[in-house]
Amino acid sequence: MNNAAELTQKEHWEELLAQQEGELIKSLEGAPAVEVADFLVRLSPTQSLDLLTKLPLNLQGGIFAELDEAYQLILYRLANKKDFAEIFTYMPSGARADFYQNLDGKEQVRLLPYLTKKTRENVIALSSYPPQTAGSIMSTDFATVLGDMTIKQAIHKLKEDAPSKKMIYYVYVVDANMRMIGFASLKDLIMAEPDDLVAKSLHDNFIYGVVDEDQEAVAERIEKYSLVAIPILNEDGQLVGIVSYDNAIDIIRIEQTEDMERFMGIVSTEETADYLKVSSFQHFKKRVAWILGLFITGILSSFVIHQHEYLLERITVLALYLPMITATGGNTGSQAASVVIRALSLGQITLRNWLVVIFKETKVALLLAMALFFLAFLKVLLLSSYNILEPYSIYRIAFTIGVALSIQVVTSAIIGATLPLIAKYFNGDPAVAASPAITTLVDITGMIIYFAIAIAMLS
Repeated sequence: MNNAAELTQKEHWEELLAQQEGELIKSLEGAPAVEVADFLVRLSPTQSLDLLTKLPLNLQGGIFAELDEAYQLILYRLANKKDFAEIFTYMPSGARADFYQNLDGKEQVRLLPYLTKKTRENVIALSSYPPQTAGSIMSTDFATVLGDMTIKQAIHKLKEDAPSKKMIYYVYVVDANMRMIGFASLKDLIMAEPDDLVAKSLHDNFIYGVVDEDQEAVAERIEKYSLVAIPILNEDGQLVGIVSYDNAIDIIRIEQTEDMERFMGIVSTEETADYLKVSSFQHFKKRVAWILGLFITGILSSFVIHQHEYLLERITVLALYLPMITATGGNTGSQAASVVIRALSLGQITLRNWLVVIFKETKVALLLAMALFFLAFLKVLLLSSYNILEPYSIYRIAFTIGVALSIQVVTSAIIGATLPLIAKYFNGDPAVAASPAITTLVDITGMIIYFAIAIAMLS
């Protein structure tokens, strides 16, 4: 549904809310959970909760899971805890554990007595895993069968387990101790004869994750192998949960946001709130450390310029092209850092390849330097001939600026490619080789190169 159609649908629901609530309930029942959630947040919390509780129980949990954390807490505190326990029970297990962890201790204690034993044990177990691990994001929405079952028995068990529609594509095959021995697809079971054993349709070569493994590594595995879901095993090889593709998308999006923030010199936090929901002071705290640090470092640039004021006074045209030198260096360094960080994050390169990476970026930089040399040379000839005073030749000045720019491009590319590798070597995040840091560093090196070349060639 496109944005215009979605807006029309919500306006139609608002009209039904005022006139025909029964028709509204029927319409909401047939709509995607995420659209219903978007509609509910437009209403007052009281209206939202009233509508939500009038929907079928199997829909309430899915819709509640689509609401943002802040609105979930508002509805929870407004709801009768006994009634809310039913909504909570029908939430997807991963979302259920996330919501439970967002409650404070007193709120958790108030909710637990109303939960069934199975739900209570499930949510406590999932909430016990450390943050940022596969265990903390996994779901228990999956189906298992035994290898020595017949196909007929396996299909009957699937009906009993009743996993959600999106999680029934894979059927996980375990032994009597819940140790995973393989999987079968739903297609495998349907195409097999009813009296065949499940073991006959078994795929024993499977991709899996471990409960204490980093969530980003698990998400990348789902993306790499194009999986609908990946099984999560404990240290004994027992199947304890799965991570689905939609979880992987969320994780990758969060990690990319964090990397982007670090690369732009913003102190990343675990908060993933929308831009408008974060206060100006919080934005200030995330940015101020890098900006102040780079400002202090930037004083070195001023120091380099002051040391060469005599040169700029004698050959004023050099001052005109100083911004061009520093800006080109910053752009080149940031580009090199970006491609190296991306290659590291995708596993395309490792620290063992550092020499190959530096060599490759140097070759690219040399090609860029040749192209920019001629452009800079022509630019000086065409635009700055009137600024040249004897005894300096316009061609000599143009050649000097072109050479300085070329060397700056090469050194900036090497710096940009090297900083992420150094961060990785010290077990840091390569993205902390932030774009502002690269720009400041190549500014300083660029000025030193510029004035050194000028002194050497124009003395």
